[in-house]
Amino acid sequence: MNKISVSQLSTLRWDLETDVDAYASHGFGGIGLYRPKVEEFGIERVSEMLLDYQIHPTSLSWVGPFTGGDLPTEEAILDAKQAILDAASLGIDTVVVIAGGRQGHIYNHLRNFFCEALTEVAAVASRYGVRLALEPFHPGCGSEWSFFSDLKATLDIIERVASPALGLNFDTYHVGMDRHTWDWLPDLAPYLHLVQLGDARHCPHGEMNRCLLGDGHVPVRKLMERISDLGYQGPWEIELLGQDVECLGYENILNHSRHYLSRDLAPF
Repeated sequence: MNKISVSQLSTLRWDLETDVDAYASHGFGGIGLYRPKVEEFGIERVSEMLLDYQIHPTSLSWVGPFTGGDLPTEEAILDAKQAILDAASLGIDTVVVIAGGRQGHIYNHLRNFFCEALTEVAAVASRYGVRLALEPFHPGCGSEWSFFSDLKATLDIIERVASPALGLNFDTYHVGMDRHTWDWLPDLAPYLHLVQLGDARHCPHGEMNRCLLGDGHVPVRKLMERISDLGYQGPWEIELLGQDVECLGYENILNHSRHYLSRDLAPF
């Protein structure tokens, strides 16, 4: 059965202890952990809190960027390996991967360079039983985060690396309004490691700006139904952030999300 989870990015200003308490109070059984919040408390204390509240960690965000980021690539690889160790210690089976921006480089060269880095990181992930979930970003809001944006390019990278540890983080906010998404879903189904739920009132442009689930134009329910039909049994992880939700307050976001999923997505 798919577990309903909340990414800590949805309640960014709260600390981890507040997150865990609130998510449990609202009936969520999972949490997508954010590395800076984990580091604030330490692995041992985080593990204790998750056990105390009986909340399962569904992902760890994130490793990268490997291109055009603050860390040189060698350091980014070392950092990713440490994140994998942390994930294994916390019983997290999925680590989200962000590639990094293009920064004026030739696409094919950048892709090959990134695949080499991923191959090294994926080998460590396989050793520790951790999966890597590669996340494409919509070009309207994520060119500095990822040099690729569509599912075809994501699948190409996954197949080039050819590691059983590497798959996809399917974020409905970034790919849910692309009409080609439906065509690529059958090919991507075996690689779906994580599905994040986000909605939007308009196509992403500038800063990420998600709205409450069901209030936008992303066909969240239809995507969940199709993904389920293709055999996905992993978590549905809610990730809501941006101007349209920031003013609502975190308690209201959690209330609405739980009500929406319970009412409109009862089969899940």
